[in-house]
Amino acid sequence: MTRIDDTPPAWDERTQLTTFLDYARDTARAKCDGVSAENANKALLSGSPLMTMSGVINHLRWVEYHWFQVVFLGEEDQGPWTDEDPDREMRIAVDFPLTQLLDEYVEQSARHRELVAGNGLDTRAKRAIRDGLHVDLRWILLHLTEETARHNGHLDILREMLDGTTGD
Repeated sequence: MTRIDDTPPAWDERTQLTTFLDYARDTARAKCDGVSAENANKALLSGSPLMTMSGVINHLRWVEYHWFQVVFLGEEDQGPWTDEDPDREMRIAVDFPLTQLLDEYVEQSARHRELVAGNGLDTRAKRAIRDGLHVDLRWILLHLTEETARHNGHLDILREMLDGTTGD
């Protein structure tokens, strides 16, 4: 598995936050290196039938979309989920090649990197998340780093179960 550096090029708060989110994103993608199309869609955890490599990557892609575009920018939610199927992004992932999902994740991450660069960390989201709470961009970066790192643990388990590969 590819070794990824988490050391920021500068020590200001923004650079540290964005470096760790990029590190978590890069780690998620690296965990998919060399995974076959068949293996990408295997649900190996009996209690989690939607937990596939493809499903996790698609979930990460859409979670970023939700936090940056829907919550932070206040755009209309165009995500794949519905009230009847709130985990649809994980379910439909098996309909797409893992390489496509990874490419979409990379492209979207690049757009979000530009969004973050153009806004102050104290800038409040246009939409409240609950009880009228409008989080700031700093909180969104921290939350996405936590979310991505947590799902990297799922990718670790799936990859080791698939072919024994372990790593960062």
